[in-house]
Amino acid sequence: MQIFAQTELTWIRNMHNSTAEAPHATGTCNETLSTPAPSSEFSLGVLVLLAFLMVLLALVTTLGNILVIFAFIMDRNLRHRSNYFFLNLAISDFAVGAFCMPLYIPYSLTGKWHLGRGACKLWLLMDYLLCTASVFNIVLISYDRFLSVTKAVSYRAQRGITSNPVIKMVATWVFAFLLYCPAILFWEHVAGRSVVAADQCYAEFYDNWYFLLCASTLEFFVPLLSVTYFNVRIFHSIQRRQRHGSTQDCEPARRGSLSWGFCLLPRPGASSSPSEAEDSGSSSTRPKKESLATESSSPSRGNSVIPENDFSLSFCTRTRSKLQQDKKIAKSLAIIVCVFAICWAPYTLLMIIRGACRGTCVHKSLYEITFWLLWLNSALNPFLYPLCHAKFRVAFMKILCPKKFATLRSSSL
Repeated sequence: MQIFAQTELTWIRNMHNSTAEAPHATGTCNETLSTPAPSSEFSLGVLVLLAFLMVLLALVTTLGNILVIFAFIMDRNLRHRSNYFFLNLAISDFAVGAFCMPLYIPYSLTGKWHLGRGACKLWLLMDYLLCTASVFNIVLISYDRFLSVTKAVSYRAQRGITSNPVIKMVATWVFAFLLYCPAILFWEHVAGRSVVAADQCYAEFYDNWYFLLCASTLEFFVPLLSVTYFNVRIFHSIQRRQRHGSTQDCEPARRGSLSWGFCLLPRPGASSSPSEAEDSGSSSTRPKKESLATESSSPSRGNSVIPENDFSLSFCTRTRSKLQQDKKIAKSLAIIVCVFAICWAPYTLLMIIRGACRGTCVHKSLYEITFWLLWLNSALNPFLYPLCHAKFRVAFMKILCPKKFATLRSSSL
């Protein structure tokens, strides 16, 4: 009986001690679950596959944007003000693939940052700066196309310092820096302490829902609405030109009337965009003179067709062809808006939700997928923007397939 009483007393003491230590154990468990190492969640084969895909995405992003930059340097035909914005976008996306992705791959696979606090700060600064600059460059490109199509006369007349593309390019980097970088540099000093563990690397405002909502509004929601507005206006402008310009300006030519002079001077709404005019240089006006000389010097083929009507028909054909090309540009811009929204919307929404619930309602793997989806936009930009541009396609062929380009050029001559 005495032995049983002693045993019961020992059991009660052990229960009391375990109850007293329970809060500490729970805290340790929460700390472990808050920053799980991805390597403990996946097998070795899955980790190897993830590492391969991450390295492949970094290579595609780097090489694709290097091609854009190299084409801009080698081909003088690309050096007009609209294409400078493509160059600015390629520079920011190239730095994402060459710097941000390689440093993040080991951290993503192991769950620990091994490069120290200084390198972490630098990586955060570059990552937020470059991604934000990429978004602002997309807005700038859409705005430039919007002006060139909807306000062609004033766009062509702007030659002052305010329309200098270099100033606009620098402005995108300044605004991108001011959005996140001061908070990355000074947040812990203002708060008085750091909430980031020594083996982790993320921004101090990682769980601040109010700051994330305000910053993401300026980084994603406002640019998305702006780009959508610009491209919708471009599409409607081109549609209006196609309806009224090709049917009204060239109507005299279809009737065979001698008043073909009206077709030589298209209406302001049916004029071609200056961005395309700058791409072709003076070649857009030269064919008209050569065509006139050719038609006037060619022998008459009969009384049914006169040289004036031949010229008007050829001009109207070129006008309708130009409107079709502009319509293709509007469709390509619509694709660009959709890709931008698909790549950025999941990350932005999950970032705000995760900040509001402090990471308890969003799984880390899901958040990681949206993070890489955001970087995927930098890999797709070299294919979405310059490859929709005929001059860039020619420059790429000249760089990648010089023999084929020389053969095609000689056969065309």
